[in-house]
Amino acid sequence: MKKSLFIAILLSAWLPTNAQQYRIPVSEQHEKMQTGQFEPTWESLQTHQTPEWFRDAKFGIWAHWGPQCVEGSGDWMARSMYMEGSREYKWHVDHYGHPSEVGFKDILPLFKAENWEPEKLLERYKKCGAQYFFVLGNHHDNYDLWDSKYQPWNSKNIGPHRDILDEWAKAAKKVGLPLGISFHADHAWTWYEPAQRYDLKGPKAGIYYDGNLTKEDGKGKWWEGLDPQMLYQQNHPMSQGSWDNGRIHAQWGWENGACPPSQEFVTNFYDRTLDAINRYQPDLIYFDVTVLPFYPLSDCGLRIATHLYNKNPRGVVFGKILSNDQRKALTWDVERGAPNEIIPIPWQTCNCIGGWHYNTSIYEKGSYKTATSVVKQLVDIVSKNGNMLLSIPLRADGTYDDKESKILDDLEAWMTQNGESIFGTRPWEKFGEGPIAEKDIKINDQGFNEGQYAGMDYRDIRFNQTKKYLYVTAMGWPTDKRLVIKSLAKDNPYFKKRICQVHLLGYGKLKARQTTEGLEVELPKAVNKIAPVLRIDK
Repeated sequence: MKKSLFIAILLSAWLPTNAQQYRIPVSEQHEKMQTGQFEPTWESLQTHQTPEWFRDAKFGIWAHWGPQCVEGSGDWMARSMYMEGSREYKWHVDHYGHPSEVGFKDILPLFKAENWEPEKLLERYKKCGAQYFFVLGNHHDNYDLWDSKYQPWNSKNIGPHRDILDEWAKAAKKVGLPLGISFHADHAWTWYEPAQRYDLKGPKAGIYYDGNLTKEDGKGKWWEGLDPQMLYQQNHPMSQGSWDNGRIHAQWGWENGACPPSQEFVTNFYDRTLDAINRYQPDLIYFDVTVLPFYPLSDCGLRIATHLYNKNPRGVVFGKILSNDQRKALTWDVERGAPNEIIPIPWQTCNCIGGWHYNTSIYEKGSYKTATSVVKQLVDIVSKNGNMLLSIPLRADGTYDDKESKILDDLEAWMTQNGESIFGTRPWEKFGEGPIAEKDIKINDQGFNEGQYAGMDYRDIRFNQTKKYLYVTAMGWPTDKRLVIKSLAKDNPYFKKRICQVHLLGYGKLKARQTTEGLEVELPKAVNKIAPVLRIDK
């Protein structure tokens, strides 16, 4: 048999189509998918359209918050603490103990949320312009932040002894913000594999970490009666190259030697996700995956998306690294980046002012994104038909720090003055002009190209519109107060109406002059700290 034919046969057996069975079909013994207009096929889900309310919203805030914030060592600490010699490993050993004796399971009771006031946080976020609100349902650490029916390692049983999702959901409803929940636990299977390791050197060389403990090992311990394998999910062989700390990124889509998950694990994630959707009625759900959870091995993700769409016609499901056809079925999410063009179908950037989980060193070094950086990214994204979901990391006690508070203050000030140029708008004939707009900027896998947008200044101009107005935002204030918009030059092909006057938001009317060079506007003294927004009658 020719090699090419052999490969084609293998792929046809492994990659599912709607006519084929998935290798790991989800079981519906406990939770039933909601039936209705949509079926768990790509063809059916492509008939769902991202709702107009989401297109109008433009900006959401995310509380990416859970027990990995306890040590303040940043995102993915529950994995990195099992990587000998890493910064997180050293911090954990110095402050809590060796991972053979004190594992991540032992950090969970230290997550207290003792100063957490969800309603006050939601009120604050809404003042900053948030039009929807996201919470963490679970992370790769596999701990559920609600009174979970299918995961005993949850926030009601361990840690705060509170149903975090229930309180978030009630607060969001009270302030009138649509609720989103993100689910990340589908990758715990491979993500926790370092917990199966042991030190290669030092006094504890060869002593296994706690990732292989069983329920029987808990006799006489604080966790007696709980099965650590329900948390760590490591009762399986390690993936190929698992001792290579970076290997997981090449296996994120369950390829390149990733150990395939069991049907029990896949179904458990499915049951937990449907449980949360049924209880807390979110309008949006987010997965930190390639396409959908366990795709293409399982129909799990397709069934979850179908469940939400059938339960909630205004629902939104996000996926990453999507094909053009898949973007018709799901809403494309770009992590820490953006495309450099208008995307016809609505999409979203997820980003953070620091690390995804609270990181004390970012605070100490003053390394947060500024409100100026956030606003510039938001304006750029909105000009391209996108939304921005912004994470404000919370400390383990449920509060943000003073530097984050200042960012929120600055964001609120700009949004209060200029929010009309963001919310309810649509892309114009072109998204922008200037040095950055003219660059050929590529997406790197999930995104991760935000560095290419650094350094935007007054020469970088972005456009968006409503039926009544064209909005023009410069990414800074020119030092000579003279702003020239080349795309609105005399006889330009985009805006036929003669422009003699513009309105500067937060100030008032300004005279304008169209020349062959562009629309020339003389700006007054800066009326905000970030970026001027011009409004032009259409």
